[in-house]
Amino acid sequence: MIGTSEYADLSALDIARHVRHDDVTAVDVVEAALARIAEVDDDVRAFTEVWAEQALAHAADVDARLARGAVLPLAGVPIGVKASEGPGSYQNTRLVAAGCVPVGATSVPRTSRGWQTYGHTDRGPTLNPLDPAWSPGGSSAGSAAAVAAGLVPLASGSDGAGSVRIPAAWCGIVGFKPTNGLLPARDRAGLNSPGVLVGDPLDALAHLDAVTESPVPAARSTYPLRAVWSATLGYADTDPAVAAVARRSARSLAEAGLITLAEGSDLALVDPAPAWTALRAGAPSSTEGVSRVVSTNEERLRDCFQRADLVLTPTTPHPPHGHDGPGTRMSVALTWAFNLSGHPALSLPAGITAQGAPVGLHLVARHHEERQLLDVADRATRLGALPRSLGGGSASEPVPRRCQRVVAQ
Repeated sequence: MIGTSEYADLSALDIARHVRHDDVTAVDVVEAALARIAEVDDDVRAFTEVWAEQALAHAADVDARLARGAVLPLAGVPIGVKASEGPGSYQNTRLVAAGCVPVGATSVPRTSRGWQTYGHTDRGPTLNPLDPAWSPGGSSAGSAAAVAAGLVPLASGSDGAGSVRIPAAWCGIVGFKPTNGLLPARDRAGLNSPGVLVGDPLDALAHLDAVTESPVPAARSTYPLRAVWSATLGYADTDPAVAAVARRSARSLAEAGLITLAEGSDLALVDPAPAWTALRAGAPSSTEGVSRVVSTNEERLRDCFQRADLVLTPTTPHPPHGHDGPGTRMSVALTWAFNLSGHPALSLPAGITAQGAPVGLHLVARHHEERQLLDVADRATRLGALPRSLGGGSASEPVPRRCQRVVAQ
């Protein structure tokens, strides 16, 4: 047996190791996950459906497969499934083949207004585990909230403009989007890539291994990597307090010997908004306005990545908004340029502002250098340069392993 508090503190790889070594069964773990959801989710509203009966039957099948000698790298890991994807999506099918157990559908927005930075359930809006007054971000809202609240260690998402990275930043966890095209796109424009939300960077690497059919190139072993910092990418209206926290986290990576920051080489791109919007609406990539934006940014990024290994920005230009929506704020301003360019990107917890708002550090790498991104992330958390997750209510408070401020509204 496993207690709900003990379960909530385990990573996906922790769980799989215990199940494979027969310390606990997959059924034990899923029972703990379902109990944790029953205890906490009314105060978070991460799930729109919980598949208790199916999950327990699937867990029993995982135990039987292990007994027959099956190799399951993610044996018994409970996962949340983004509702708009469903368990039959490419990445969720691959995760199940690796031994994961879907336990429920996680919330997404009800409509497409407001850049979808919120989540909807029949019980009310999805609440941010760091503070119920905040949106968890979106559109992978419930997946982020479920991981941040310790309901599941891993949840699937999809990222068409920042829909994995933004909720990761606002819920204080890790959100990862691979290179566009590595996994089947979730939209006709090819902008929306499957992604994952986790509490530990190594779980994102395990996800990558599970969902890709061919090996992804290994990370380089030489550190420090060269990094370019930009608070605005040349066009975003970034809150100075958010920029300061993210910039401080970038300096922490440098102090840990993971990167060298190229001072005075701020990256300036063309605002991708008109091109992204036109492509999403079905315009061909050859359309003059689209082609101009895409080609200009590709040229600038190509030049940047000849000089540097990474681009660092804040994940979002603003702190989390409330449940009334973002208003005129463009939460996607710093993320959707890389849906357009296709570069792999992830958000890591950076810290909190003096007002207690969570901030994410956004890391972008060259095409197909996913492992480099995840290796940097793992080293950063192991060395203490960045926290694994965010919690607490002020900039001076310590950062716990899991969010502790899950309260009812």
